[in-house]
Amino acid sequence: MTKPRPRLTQDPHATPLKKEKSLELAIGREVRQLRKSQSVTIAELAVQTELSIGMLSKLENGTTSASLTTLQTVANALRVPITAFFKGYEEMRGVMHVKAGDGLAVDRVGTRAGHQYQLLGHIVNNSSGVTVEPYLITLQAESDVFPTFQHDGTEFLYMITGIVEYRHGDDIYRLEPGDSLIFDADAPHGPEKLIELPAHYLSVISYPQ
Repeated sequence: MTKPRPRLTQDPHATPLKKEKSLELAIGREVRQLRKSQSVTIAELAVQTELSIGMLSKLENGTTSASLTTLQTVANALRVPITAFFKGYEEMRGVMHVKAGDGLAVDRVGTRAGHQYQLLGHIVNNSSGVTVEPYLITLQAESDVFPTFQHDGTEFLYMITGIVEYRHGDDIYRLEPGDSLIFDADAPHGPEKLIELPAHYLSVISYPQ
């Protein structure tokens, strides 16, 4: 069953979106991201542009102000318009601050089994096309109902208190405080057996937009 994707419609603790403070840092960040996305090493880019590795390193680290000619040379080598390098400076960067106890209580499939979910935030990274949702999950009482979940993306679990046997596909993992588990969320997964209660664990779900 596909999980619902709640959205935080209002958050008094949300910090206003901020753009990259430095134009040089913004350009360097985009150059590095574009280069790596094409699996091009900095040495290979140096050969293609006839620029030194040191110059390209300074450019990517935002420690130099490159001329438009240099930026155009790099843009041609990466086969992107020069305006692509200014994206980080123009684009707003999201951040959300949620104070203790202020997470949004949400209903998911496990709610009927006595599971409590607090959505601790919701952020969309427009540059990578990935949405991230962290949940604090509380299991307080034994239940005969153990629903399994299936949804897009990747999920990361971090056990805070309690002991739970957690299913992923055909495998069972014993999670104790300090243990973590990361997995492809498209496989059936969820608590299989509650060993020690109450149990609290952090669940961070990331999925494409």
